[in-house]
Amino acid sequence: MKKIALFAFLGLTIAFSGCSRDEKKGGQKQANSKLPVFALVDSAAYDFGTIQEGAIVEHEFKFRNDGEYPLILNNISSSCGCTTPEWPKDPIEPNQTSSIKVRFDSKHKVGPQVKTITVYANTEPAYTELRLKGIVNAAPQPAVADSAAEKQTAEK
Repeated sequence: MKKIALFAFLGLTIAFSGCSRDEKKGGQKQANSKLPVFALVDSAAYDFGTIQEGAIVEHEFKFRNDGEYPLILNNISSSCGCTTPEWPKDPIEPNQTSSIKVRFDSKHKVGPQVKTITVYANTEPAYTELRLKGIVNAAPQPAVADSAAEKQTAEK
């Protein structure tokens, strides 16, 4: 008799604990659905093509808050000091569109380039990555060096 009561007690305990887990999962889903949503209007990557060393590339990543609460961009960091982001400091209301302006200075950056911009916000997941990519051709050497070499040749 004690064994039956023990099994009944264990069965009820398991049943109730299973219900509470489902409620927690459902509650978590409901909370996540109300979070702000960082939704890119275009693409998360921008290919600036081929440029000359020293050129500055600017691009605006447009996004919308597809959530039910205001979107707050807490911070934005870049993978390199040559890439600087500018972003709205005020909350972006639901269904409102805004943009992040990114500036890449190609000075001393020759060859294929991929720069990552990480956007931290009150979203789930807590960050989104954007990318700038392209190729930087070396700047032509100044003509002064060529004329100095010509002078040395002419003097001989």
